Order: sequence, then C-alpha cells, then structure tokens
Amino acid sequence: MLIMRKEEEIPRALFWDTDATHLDLQENKQYIIERTLELGDEKALRWLFSNYHRSDIREALGKSRNISRKSARYWTLVLGI
Repeated sequence: MLIMRKEEEIPRALFWDTDATHLDLQENKQYIIERTLELGDEKALRWLFSNYHRSDIREALGKSRNISRKSARYWTLVLGI
C-alpha cells in the first residue's frame, strides 16, 4: 500500500497536461507508470522504482497501449519480461 501523496514528489514535468494535485498514486498507477517509463529522466525513473514495486511496473508495461515499441522493448529487457 502506497501512503505517499505529496504532489511535489511526483515528477511534475512529465505531467504538464495534468494537474498533479489530482493524481493518486494508486488510482492513476497505469498512467503514471506509462508516462514515466516513456518520458522520464534518471531522477523520475528513480522516483518510479522507489514508489512502485517491479511487479506493478511489469504489469503496467504488459497492459500498456501508450508506450512506444522502442521503449517497450527496452523496458522488457531491463525488467526481464
């Protein structure tokens, strides 16, 4: 269970089109993971892996229709899917 809800901890630059104060780490998990895997820099990826279990990230990657093929292939190799 993720209790953290501080919007300043969410990599806000990745969510320019969304009000970060309305992002919920559990309810918007798929969206947050997809956006971070696709567009995140090293700092954002560290945040992602410290806030979500690898199994959550793998699951989101498997369901995603919003991650480019190039990114999906990369993350498939990194996460050992």
